[in-house]
Amino acid sequence: MERIYNFSAGPAVLPQEVLEQARDEMLNWQGSGMSVMEMSHRGKEFMGIAAQTEADLRELLAIPTTYKVLFLQGGASSQFAMVPMNLLRGKTSADYVNTGEWSKKAIKEAKKFCSVNIAATSEDKNFSYAPAQDKWMLNKDAAYVHYTPNETIGGVEFHWVPDTGGVPLVADMSSNILSKQIDVSQYALIYAGAQKNIGPAGLTIVIVREDLLGQTVAGTPSMFDYKIHADNESMYNTPPTYAMYIASLVFKLLKSKGGLAAMEQHNIAKANALYDCLDSSAFYTCPTARENRSRMNIPFTLKDAALDEIFLKGAKEHGLAQLKGHRSVGGMRASIYNAMPIEGVKALVEYMKAFEKKNG
Repeated sequence: MERIYNFSAGPAVLPQEVLEQARDEMLNWQGSGMSVMEMSHRGKEFMGIAAQTEADLRELLAIPTTYKVLFLQGGASSQFAMVPMNLLRGKTSADYVNTGEWSKKAIKEAKKFCSVNIAATSEDKNFSYAPAQDKWMLNKDAAYVHYTPNETIGGVEFHWVPDTGGVPLVADMSSNILSKQIDVSQYALIYAGAQKNIGPAGLTIVIVREDLLGQTVAGTPSMFDYKIHADNESMYNTPPTYAMYIASLVFKLLKSKGGLAAMEQHNIAKANALYDCLDSSAFYTCPTARENRSRMNIPFTLKDAALDEIFLKGAKEHGLAQLKGHRSVGGMRASIYNAMPIEGVKALVEYMKAFEKKNG
């Protein structure tokens, strides 16, 4: 069976080259006689993989030496609690920007540990835009400012970095990390679940400024203490070894293809192709404000919602899968992460035009 074009929001499409290499190395990794899944996380083979994985990620993102890189478990959802546990550092409040479902979940967890100031929100327009900086009401005494640079459900992306006036900036980059170049030094902490642009579910990456470590709230479990993980080089417990290995293959592939500068241009081209299709049609509508449109997750609706299931059925028959919108908003959603080839987007556009011609 030929591979489909998988537009899932996550777990998401992986590069075919990576899957093929993992297949070839499944039973015998580089002459070791065993699979990476069978290796001791403290053995020389896996320790080598782990060291190279971190080195490649540091190179891709130009991560300063003053930042620690952690390979953790628990998904980005665990970070909703770990961030306040580690970054309150004696303060009692934090600022949060509410731009959708993932922001709301982070806010809910943070309220268990501190007072949360909603510095800005886009709830008034159903989370269809990113609040402009001049609308933010920041608290200069906040422990940190948290925002979600890309909301997968609403398809809203910040194409600028907030100015927090020196207050540490925290970003949940689960859905757009490695999709473009960023300046890590503008952030105090970046966290990201792996299952969109990095690798399989099960791995979470945290990039945190070293001077912020070591002042957790009272009662913080050892597994939730960034400093303990940093001091043990992510080996305090058994890390998600196979997910780290797949991530290492993804990082190597990104480097071989020109790094994040090249990947950003690739993602712009894909997003433009799909948005151009939506904008040239009265049959399809994109609900997201133009200036905040995501390059990773593109929601859209049909003129007649009664056609939704017919559209999805036909798409699947054309090898275009996982296009159904999130259950909370309905409609359609095409997630076009790094590993989605331009050919996949072109195939979707061709199908959409043909469907409109037939049903419009």
